[in-house]
This record gives sequence, structure tokens and C-alpha cells, in this order.
Amino acid sequence: MSKLIFPAAPAPTLAIAGSDDRIPVQRVFCVGRNYEEHAKEMGQQVERDEPFYFTKSPEAVVADGSTIPYASATQNYHYEFELAVVIGAPAFRVSRDEALSKVYGYACALDMTRRDLQLMKRAKQLPWDIGKDIEFSAPVGVVVPAAQFGTPKAQRIEMRQNGVTKQDSTLGHLIWSVPEIISHLSTLYHLRPGDVILTGTPAGVGPCQPGDVLEGTIEGAGSLKVTIGQPI
Repeated sequence: MSKLIFPAAPAPTLAIAGSDDRIPVQRVFCVGRNYEEHAKEMGQQVERDEPFYFTKSPEAVVADGSTIPYASATQNYHYEFELAVVIGAPAFRVSRDEALSKVYGYACALDMTRRDLQLMKRAKQLPWDIGKDIEFSAPVGVVVPAAQFGTPKAQRIEMRQNGVTKQDSTLGHLIWSVPEIISHLSTLYHLRPGDVILTGTPAGVGPCQPGDVLEGTIEGAGSLKVTIGQPI
């Protein structure tokens, strides 16, 4: 009888508000440049052609309250605070009208980014995975069930660095709404329970340093707090 020659890594899980149960994380999809002002600060034109995506490994997910290391091989490690959508039912080629019925819940999240490596690769028209898919780079807060959160509309999204507000917007400024994202992404993948979608970040992204405390809130979706540790 065959056996695994290396131990299988445990699946990362997400906490649920008001429950001891947990959600196993399957895949992490991220929407790029989904707020107009953020696109502008990145020197890019706003496009309504179709959303574009990048991914992070599930192992990038870490819990609220964690201390995450400053990433290796970068001199410009950036925070990007965003709404996370957790899929709770299989979804393939779903319409915008039925998209929200596939959501289990919502949470606060960070997309930590090696900005210098991302921009270097982008300038050469090369994939910029090493700028985004980084160990410990996807902190996700406690998941608030969809029935409790309601419909993503114009809820406030705010992030503070060492107590100073850096990002402040509303979900109403998403270029691609949550139903549009789910519907479009479901034409590319068979979405399944435990998939996590980071929906994009507002303007105000910037660098962090070891010792910094990043705290964010989204109205109705709770909060997230992480501390930046030393490089490892």
C-alpha cells in the first residue's frame, strides 16, 4: 500500500464569528486594481473591460492578531487592505443575480506585496508572482456570515498604520462589484466552498516596517490586526 513520503501540510483554516467551527481554505484569488483611485496611484488606467486576477497560495493565509515577518528579498513591503469574500457553495458560470447566494461570508484581509519586485517584473512584462504570492502575505480576519453582513454596497473600509489612517473608502467604489467578480471568476474556475476572493484595495497603499501595527475595519465585517515582525 502506498503512503505519502512527506507529511501533508495541514490546510489553513478561517475562524467564524460566533462559532467554534472553522472554514478550510482552498484557493485564494485576488482582484487587481479594483478601485479607481488605487489604479491611478499605481500609474494605471481604469478599465471596465473585464476584471483581472492573481493568486496566492493557501499557505499565505494567517489569522487575525498574528505577527507576520517582513518579507525577504524586498526593500519596499506594502500593505493593501481589502474585503475578503468566502465562497460557501459550488459556483460555475453563475449569473450576477445568483452570485451572492454562493457566498458563505465576508472578512477583512490584507494583500501584502513586495512592491519593488512586482514593479520590476511588470516593467519587463513578466509575471509578478514573486511580488504577491509570499509566505504569510494574506492575513484574513474572522469571517462574518453573509446573512449577518448583508449585501456588499457602500460599507466603509478603513486601514490604519500605527494608529494613523492610510486607507479610507467604501465598497461602493469597487470598479467591479462582488456579484460581478464572482460571476466572472466562475466562468474561469469551478469555484468551491473554502475559496477566498480578495476584492481589491482602495487608494492609500504604502510601505511598512518591522514593528508597525496594521489595523483595519470594514463596516459589518469586523476587523483585522497584524504586527510586522523582523525578516526571517
